[in-house]
Amino acid sequence: MIVYLDNCSLNRPFDNQNQKRIYLETEAKLYIQNLIQLGKIELAWSYMIDFENSFNPFEERKQFIINWKKYSKYYTAANIEIITKAKTFI
Repeated sequence: MIVYLDNCSLNRPFDNQNQKRIYLETEAKLYIQNLIQLGKIELAWSYMIDFENSFNPFEERKQFIINWKKYSKYYTAANIEIITKAKTFI
C-alpha cells in the first residue's frame, strides 16, 4: 500500500490536542508513520509538500516534516501536466 500524507496531516501532531477529533487524527497519523518506518506501507512525496513546508514559520516543525522525506519511496515533481490540471481547479 502506498500512502500520501499532505502537509496538514504532517503538521497534525503540533496542533492543540485538546479536541478529540484532532487527537484521534494525530494518533492515526502517528500509527501510519510507524507502519512506514516498519516498511509495511510506502510513503509517496511530492513537490507540493516541499513547497508548502517552505512557508512553515516554525523551524522545528519544518525540519520534522523534511526529515520524513527520507522515508518516501515515490516522488512526484512539478510538471506541465500537473500544473495545467491544477489551473483548471482554481
